[in-house]
Amino acid sequence: MSPVDLAPSISGALEAREAEGRTRVLRALLVRPLLRAQTDGELFRLARRHAEALRGWFDRETGWRLVVESQTVRLLTSYVPHGTTATAVAERHPARGRKGDPPFTRRRYVLLCLALAVLERSDPQISLGRLAEDVVLAARQPGLDGVAFTLSGREERSDLVAAIRLLLGYGVLVRVAGDEESYVSADGDALYDVDRRVLAAILSTSHGPGLVGAALGPAPTIDRIEATLHEPPPTYTDEESTRRLRHAVSRRLLCDPVVYYDELPDDERNYLVGQRVQLTRRLAEATGMVAELRAEGIALVDPDDQLTDTRMPEQGTDGHATLLLAEQLADSGPADVASLRRQVTRLAKDNAAYWRRTSQEPGAENAIVAGALDRLVGLGLVRVTGEGPDAVVHPLPALRRFAVAAPTITSRGAR
Repeated sequence: MSPVDLAPSISGALEAREAEGRTRVLRALLVRPLLRAQTDGELFRLARRHAEALRGWFDRETGWRLVVESQTVRLLTSYVPHGTTATAVAERHPARGRKGDPPFTRRRYVLLCLALAVLERSDPQISLGRLAEDVVLAARQPGLDGVAFTLSGREERSDLVAAIRLLLGYGVLVRVAGDEESYVSADGDALYDVDRRVLAAILSTSHGPGLVGAALGPAPTIDRIEATLHEPPPTYTDEESTRRLRHAVSRRLLCDPVVYYDELPDDERNYLVGQRVQLTRRLAEATGMVAELRAEGIALVDPDDQLTDTRMPEQGTDGHATLLLAEQLADSGPADVASLRRQVTRLAKDNAAYWRRTSQEPGAENAIVAGALDRLVGLGLVRVTGEGPDAVVHPLPALRRFAVAAPTITSRGAR
């Protein structure tokens, strides 16, 4: 074969490799929107290499801004969930200091914000004890009258340490000496370097805090502050309105596990229904996900199971129990929590050889059902109304993908 004949195949292979690189880094940014040169070597280099294409794609499809610096690549996402299912999903994906740690409470989120404010004015190196003292002082500022921190008890110190560990994970802080556990126990301290380049890239809002503060007036509520921070700018032309609708529905599809038509505002629903094929094709091609288009809504499914922190199905006792309860709810419809607990008690006996031993202890079914429902609600598969044993679990349309259908025999030939 002559060199001329080889040219098209080589060119095609290079284009495929470039496309694969763009998809890989785009997926990485959706999972973790801050990449650093020190810790994300290859992904960071890929992001810088494809910066122009990625910046254009995010701007066109989502309205998110990609900021590429010498040591950081930051995707400035902005998405506030709306609707019953989207809100319930967001409530079940809180921040955690480390994988496996307890979820963030309101106190921990406030401490995180105060710590960031303190670090903005701190020296390049700071101890955990000094940071804690400055956070206590920051909490006494006007406007934070409802927030009280002394950090004198173990629980409060643990809350601050959870925020610190989150900042360590992002790279805002780099541990130099000591450890956080000694601080929690009140018999030691830790020392950190502050990476100001990463710190400057953390804040992600549609409007600057200064402009928002000037517009809000005295004593605004937390909900009002959040809404204003992410409020889209006004539109003046039909093209701008269409672009905003595209951004809104694309953000929903990328951020939520499933989008139901009946929970969308009229303008977003009409746009998505009319553009669902073209829109989902573009998102799927760029991200490597697969679009499931149903009469009730749309879900972008990741066949590689990498773009989620909650998997379904999952291994282990809790994962198996969740799958079995999902199958039952998909087949039989709404059920109260008490009946699901009874079902889990029966399942624990039937699966005694496979489930953990403690699953048959009295009361174990309560925790198993609670965990299963938390997972199912967090994936937009069910909705729970009420509280306690009398609460009712309503299956949502996407749960039907876990229904067990009778096998269809296509051939009666010899086996």
